[in-house]
Amino acid sequence: MKKNIICICILSLFLIMIYPMNTQAVSIDDIFTGADNFIEKGGGQSGVSTTIDDTALKNTSNFLYNTLLGISMITAVIVGMVLGIKYMYATSEDKAEIKQTLPAYIVSCVVVFGAFAIWKVLVNIIQ
Repeated sequence: MKKNIICICILSLFLIMIYPMNTQAVSIDDIFTGADNFIEKGGGQSGVSTTIDDTALKNTSNFLYNTLLGISMITAVIVGMVLGIKYMYATSEDKAEIKQTLPAYIVSCVVVFGAFAIWKVLVNIIQ
């Protein structure tokens, strides 16, 4: 274990030494000039719309939301069924192990479906 730590430290020091460190002083004027050039390049092209199509963005968001929600629901149901079947056919020692995994399963379901709820609420607020 100690040899692994020493090897990792030596490798890290070696990588730090060979990594090129190009530090360059940048003024505020250079930053603003670069930002103005970036904005001009984005809006100055002919035939390119600089506005966001709301309906396309909404359709993409809804498709992504529904797809991910469906996948997560199917996964949660399958994992719940597997845990239930294991619990029904398990010995008393195995049942104790399965009971220890249930809080993690419940928390993960709450986090996943809570994230989808937050996503839907934010999309509705933004509209």
